[in-house]
Amino acid sequence: MIDYSPFWETLKKSNENWYTLTSKHHLSHSTMHRLKHNDNISMKTANDLCRILNCKIQDICQYVASDEDQEL
Repeated sequence: MIDYSPFWETLKKSNENWYTLTSKHHLSHSTMHRLKHNDNISMKTANDLCRILNCKIQDICQYVASDEDQEL
């Protein structure tokens, strides 16, 4: 599963917050909710977050093996 806990740490270290991401950068509340609950986001959104936060993808998310992963 993809874990977005690195995103929250990166966000804390940045000059941005939930409010600026939604109001200034126009990320939806739904997207923020998905990040909070480790739900899927698009690669475009991941790209936007990296650009906004001036960071690398690993600063946004990480892969964690899980029994909840879909069967291949």
